Amino acid sequence: MKPDCVAVEGDEKGFKLCVTSRRAMRDLSHHNLTNVPSDLPSYLQYLDISHNSIQRLNGAPFSGLSRLCYLKVTHCGLQEISPSVFSHTPALKVLNISYNDLPVVPDISSKLLKILDLANNLYNSYQIPASFQNLTNLDVLSLGSTAALSVHYNDFDPLTNVSLHHLVLGAGIHWQTYDSGSLAKLTSLQTFTLFASFCGDSSMFENVLVDLNVTRAKSLRFITLFPDNCNVTDPFFNNLRTMPFVQNLTVENTWINSSFMEVLLKNVWLSYLYDLSFVNITYNEDTPDGFQFPTINHTVNLCSITFNGVTHYQYRYPTINISLETVSNLTYFKFSGTGMNILPCKLLSALPSLETLDLSDNLLTDSGFWWYHCSYTSVFPKLRRLSLNKNRFSSLSFISEKTHQMKTLESLDLSFNSIYLDKDCSWPAHLTELRLANNNLGNRVFQYLSRNFERIDLSKTGITAITQEDMSRFPKLTHLQLSSNSIQAIPADLSSLVLLSLYIDQNAITSISRDVLAGLPRLQTLKAGSNPFVCSCDSYWFVAVLNKSLLPDWPLDYTCSTPPSFAGLSLSEYKTSELSCEMWLQAAVAIPVIIMVCAVIGLVFYKCDGVWYTKMLWVWIRVKRRGRKRSSRLQNASYSYHAFISYSHQDSGWVDGQLAPTLEGAGLSLCVHERDFVPGEWIIDNIINCVESSYKTLFVLSKQFVQSEWCNYELFFAQHRAISVQQDSLVFILLEPIPTDSLPKKFMRLRSLLRQQTYLEWPKDERKQQLFWASLKSMLRMADKSMVLKDVALAIADTAPLLTDQV
Repeated sequence: MKPDCVAVEGDEKGFKLCVTSRRAMRDLSHHNLTNVPSDLPSYLQYLDISHNSIQRLNGAPFSGLSRLCYLKVTHCGLQEISPSVFSHTPALKVLNISYNDLPVVPDISSKLLKILDLANNLYNSYQIPASFQNLTNLDVLSLGSTAALSVHYNDFDPLTNVSLHHLVLGAGIHWQTYDSGSLAKLTSLQTFTLFASFCGDSSMFENVLVDLNVTRAKSLRFITLFPDNCNVTDPFFNNLRTMPFVQNLTVENTWINSSFMEVLLKNVWLSYLYDLSFVNITYNEDTPDGFQFPTINHTVNLCSITFNGVTHYQYRYPTINISLETVSNLTYFKFSGTGMNILPCKLLSALPSLETLDLSDNLLTDSGFWWYHCSYTSVFPKLRRLSLNKNRFSSLSFISEKTHQMKTLESLDLSFNSIYLDKDCSWPAHLTELRLANNNLGNRVFQYLSRNFERIDLSKTGITAITQEDMSRFPKLTHLQLSSNSIQAIPADLSSLVLLSLYIDQNAITSISRDVLAGLPRLQTLKAGSNPFVCSCDSYWFVAVLNKSLLPDWPLDYTCSTPPSFAGLSLSEYKTSELSCEMWLQAAVAIPVIIMVCAVIGLVFYKCDGVWYTKMLWVWIRVKRRGRKRSSRLQNASYSYHAFISYSHQDSGWVDGQLAPTLEGAGLSLCVHERDFVPGEWIIDNIINCVESSYKTLFVLSKQFVQSEWCNYELFFAQHRAISVQQDSLVFILLEPIPTDSLPKKFMRLRSLLRQQTYLEWPKDERKQQLFWASLKSMLRMADKSMVLKDVALAIADTAPLLTDQV
């Protein structure tokens, strides 16, 4: 099998190195491609063309991909790579071309490259090309081929001056030769993973350890060290005792029998190791008494042991006989993926220095962990962290009661169980962290938690809403995880909390208001990605103002959900202006603009005589409205004239030359005193008769008008008639400007009328005169012609007999 370390590092570390937007990713794996597409977008950061039939990589399709940072080409039958490919990808940092048919290690000269996976190809030598000396930023390198059976002294020379920190070597086969000193040249090496088999050849393996000691590597990982059914007789790991720099040792995916385990642990106990891990091992007892480990009179540095995935062939539990004094310094112990259903309480619960116990991924239940056959008078004297996730625990109240027996317990992990809420829980005050992720608990879960909790993980627990009341239960809460629920909103008032970390990713939150974070001034980490964000002004401050150092998953996991035009767009690429979202700024800009526009409009209005045109329009509108209101009242009235003209004798030129001809030419009947007064009657009687016989009285105002005594009489009678009979019978024409304050006291009535009623101004401009005449005619035509001519017809009928007699 292939080691998964590079794959994990390539996916996780590579994504962090390269990808900032989902839109910049293109997954073309399993597309039956024979060539790399030539129409790839220039903004591409991640490209996966694995599981196709691409035998050669040419430079042309990569032309323009200057931002490509992550390239994955696995399981394609790749045989050749053109050097020009990497001249087009200057930003390349992660390259995975494992599981192909490359006959040689290819020339690669991408200076920014940090992770390179060349494992599981067909090259027959580990000889590194000289071009690798230019990979000055290379951090992780994976080499492996089933055709490469030997490691030669000069194979890694180009990497001598490269700051390589992690080397993965081998393809799971048995090596024929290894030249001592080959790996010793990699002086910057910190982690080494060896994927090779050494069954029956301990000397070659010991030479590898000698060279790794020269590199001062701190972490060693050996995968498939022995194949199944390998009868290990030679001593292994003897040189481990003389490697002071090694702190971590992992033995993975291998067959181990009890006799070898005794030898290995003896060397480990005598070494400088701090951490020992066994991952996916097959354990077989080849000794009659099982695993027997005597007491060693030696200072033990080992503090951490991990068993993650253990398979054994016998139909009974393995026999383990080890003195507690041997593991008295153990502070961390993990026993995961083993099928354990009952806790060996006499062994584990009595470890004097144990601070962390991980029993995840087993078959433990409430009664299996707290087994009734065990006495728990003194249990786990220093245990601080207990992980029971991926088991079969159920009753939260039962667990809470049992945790009182662990006097120093601070953290409890119950994730991925079958926890249900049965009754009130009683938690010890010293327990400050509880993980309940992946249990179907619902919104009521907050009622079963302790106010002393500082860290709570409720990811994927079926929570649909959180309230301010729920959060106020936990005054000491600093870390809260609510990922993968159905929460739509976060309460705005969380000022009672002292949160430092909040995870609300993968929920149903469309926006995060400014008020939420304003109530969390101490917040240092906010993970809110993978939510259906609405790209609008609600998200403006989040994109433009919020300090992105708070967001560990920014910008990769933040995309727009709505509106449809922005769906799938990275939130970091959503652009909007502060002006379009901030109301105070809009007002600050709009008010001066409105004032300026109004000033310009007012100036244009004034320059174009807008005041005069407005007055004329207002007169016309009022005439129309009053005409409708009074039509019923005046339908039985009759007049001899449309209008009586009151004017000064000195204005007779304008009246006779302009006013009378224009109106009478339009079919209107006018009463003019010089022409229509009855000779021999008093002037006052003539004025009264003419005013009463006219539909309207039209005053031609000028400076001469206000100086005329008779004009004052005519105004008096016309005003009296307007009050008693017809309110809108007065029409004023202003021949020239007459300030109302300059009128003599005898014209006080006129002064008040000019302030109350609309008047027509005689314009000098001929274009305006047309509008003047139209407005005046409209006012005088409000009377029905038949109504005006009625008296005239009667007068003619009265005089007709006289005319006949005379004839």
